[in-house]
Amino acid sequence: MITVHVDNLDAAGLAPYSRLTERQLQYRLHPEEGVFICESMKVIRVALAHGVEPVSFLCEEKFLGQVPDCGVPVYTAERSVLKQLTGYELSRGVLCCMRRPRLPGVGEVLREARRVAVLDGVVNSENTGAVFRAAAALGVDSVVLTRSCCDPLNRRACRVSMGTVFQLPWTFLDDYGQLKENGLQVVALALTDRSVPLGDVRLKALERMAIVLGSEGDGLSDSVLRIADHVVRIPMLRGVDSLNVAAAAAVAFWELRTP
Repeated sequence: MITVHVDNLDAAGLAPYSRLTERQLQYRLHPEEGVFICESMKVIRVALAHGVEPVSFLCEEKFLGQVPDCGVPVYTAERSVLKQLTGYELSRGVLCCMRRPRLPGVGEVLREARRVAVLDGVVNSENTGAVFRAAAALGVDSVVLTRSCCDPLNRRACRVSMGTVFQLPWTFLDDYGQLKENGLQVVALALTDRSVPLGDVRLKALERMAIVLGSEGDGLSDSVLRIADHVVRIPMLRGVDSLNVAAAAAVAFWELRTP
């Protein structure tokens, strides 16, 4: 194991942890060179098991024994040094800088899927991670996201997903027509005059569907609703008009799961 003790966050090799923004880490001009930060050994192990390549680790010295020997530098420091990292309290002792995996094409993600989650404008990292976790647990085959969404490899999204962002195939969607071209019925969750209850028997008959979830604030746009084959609402009680998008996703995934 290549262990490097550091006493400040200006040390060479620590820029991904301490000085680069999420956008800089993505390196959008050259995505193949992009990296991301994964936190907590439980999530890191899932990533490693799915072939994600580590670049380096950063951990508090007492957690050094938990870090696998991957042939990459393992930077260690006293807790007082690591506290300089914003949000370090959430890291559970270990961070890992990893190379961004190659994203599959849309057709590759959609072609064989019977249930697809579509995130449209979902920007909150915790919601994004929670939707991935619900999708993995409740039988969704893959996930596609519009470009306006939070990056699923965002540090907090990865952690909240409990590593399911590495288990489910996902990619970005540029054209809703690609859903229908791949044989999927578009089922949009929204409160409109044409919405049918989530338990509608016609939905049960659909063999393949894309379940579309909108942004936390404005929901789905009129243009998306016009494309939808079905617009669906979750019946509510006590005057509540809607659920958090992650909670709504879990309810919809369960109700619309494959037989």
